[in-house]
Amino acid sequence: MVTPLVKREVVTFLKQNFKVSERRACHILNIHRPLVRYHSSRPADDSLRQRLRELSFERKRFGYRRLHVLLTREGVKVNHKKLWRIYKEEGLSVRKRSGRKRAVGTRAPIALPSKVNERWSLDFVSDSFMDGRRFRMLCIVDDYSRECLALVPDTSISGERLARELDKLIDYRGKPNTIVSDNGTEMTSNAILKWQQERNINWHYIAPGKPMQNGFVESFNGKLRDECLNETLFEDLHHVRRILSVWRHDYNHIRPHSSLNGLSPYMALNKERNKNIANQQKINKNINLRLYLKLELI
Repeated sequence: MVTPLVKREVVTFLKQNFKVSERRACHILNIHRPLVRYHSSRPADDSLRQRLRELSFERKRFGYRRLHVLLTREGVKVNHKKLWRIYKEEGLSVRKRSGRKRAVGTRAPIALPSKVNERWSLDFVSDSFMDGRRFRMLCIVDDYSRECLALVPDTSISGERLARELDKLIDYRGKPNTIVSDNGTEMTSNAILKWQQERNINWHYIAPGKPMQNGFVESFNGKLRDECLNETLFEDLHHVRRILSVWRHDYNHIRPHSSLNGLSPYMALNKERNKNIANQQKINKNINLRLYLKLELI
C-alpha cells in the first residue's frame, strides 16, 4: 500500500516534470486533491527526537521498549505507539545479528525461585583481545532477583579458582540453597566436588546439550555479549575488568528488565523490601491493637 507521503511526492513529480496541473495529476493517479494539499498538524517533537537519538547512541543494543522506560524515568511522558513511530522515522531500529541454527529440543518449564539466594546459576563466556588471545569470564546470576553477582575475567579459570570465587561471594552475600551449571570440566572437577561436600550446597547439573535448562544465566550471557562484548575491543585483562565492572553496575542498578516490569534488579529488590516492611508494620499494629483490646476487657 502506497503511503500518503509517497502519493504527494508522485503528484509533485508529475507537476514539475510533465508540466501538468494538480487537478490533472490527481485525476491520472486517482488521488483525492485534499490528500495532496493536507499539511500535518503534528508537533515536531524536536527535543524528544534529540533525546531519543542520544539514548540510542549510548545504548546501541536497546530497542524502543527499553528506551521508552528510560525516557519515562526522566519524566518524559510519551505514548509507546508515538515513540515507536518516531523511533522508526529516525532509523534507530536495532539490527539483528545472525546466528547459527540450533537444534530445538523439548521445552520443560523451570520452577521459579521464591526468594533471594535460593538458587544461583553460573556459566562461562569466552571472548578475545585485539591481538587474538582468548580469555574467559565466569558469570554468576541470582535467578530470583536477576542480579549479576559476579563477572570474573581471566585467561584461565580452573576448578580451584572457581571454588575460591564462590567462597568470596558467599562471605559477602550468604550461602545459596542450590547452584545450577552445565557439565563443564571446571564444574565437575574434584575441587568443585569436594567444595560442594564441604559447604553442604546442592549442585544441580543440567542435561548435556540442553543449555536452556540453565536459561537464566544463558539469557544473561546473551545480553552481556550483545550489549558489551560485541561493542568493545579489549586491549588487555585490566581493560576487560574495568569495562565489565562498569557494565555490571549499569546492569544491576539502571538497565530496565522486562521480566521485572521495567525495573533494574536493585530497584525491584528495594521495592519488595519496602513492601515487606510496610506489611510487617501493619501486622505489628494489628497485634498491638488486639493486646490493647484484651487489656481493656480485663
